[in-house]
Amino acid sequence: MPAHALHADYIKRHIRTVPDWPAPGVQFRDITPLLSNPRVFRVLIDEFVHRYFDVRPDCIAGLDARGFIIGAVVAYELNVGFVPIRKKGKLPYTTVEESYELEYGSATVEMHTDAVKAGDRVVLIDDLIATGGTMMAGKRLLEKLGATVIEGAAIVDLPELGGSARLRESGLPLFTLVDFEGH
Repeated sequence: MPAHALHADYIKRHIRTVPDWPAPGVQFRDITPLLSNPRVFRVLIDEFVHRYFDVRPDCIAGLDARGFIIGAVVAYELNVGFVPIRKKGKLPYTTVEESYELEYGSATVEMHTDAVKAGDRVVLIDDLIATGGTMMAGKRLLEKLGATVIEGAAIVDLPELGGSARLRESGLPLFTLVDFEGH
């Protein structure tokens, strides 16, 4: 079995499933056990760092909030900047915003207008892809400021919810470490 597949299986075993949260019928994929185990956390981060080491993006953008955890560490390891994409109302400077639909509602994310510049090559990171709305909104924000999202990345893909397929259909290449059936 290739190292990537072994690492993906190792990572997947440390993701906790919480049934019926935040709503009945939802199987929430909780990454906090990955973060609390230093060995698993290092394997997780190394998977992303090795993926982007030779690609050398100009920065890593992380989606609020768990994308901050992964994205900031990956940016540090690659020696590139980190850009937070936050929920509306959390950033203190001039922002650009994008609204999107969630699995159970709608939301708006924002980014500082000077966070990226035209021509920047960005990897956009989150913990999980469900319907793809959050990542698509992040991609549109970055593109509004002239950046190019070279890839979307996440720990977990929930393919049955169709988000990863929609993101790929929009032209966004994706890299995910593990898939979970169901949602």
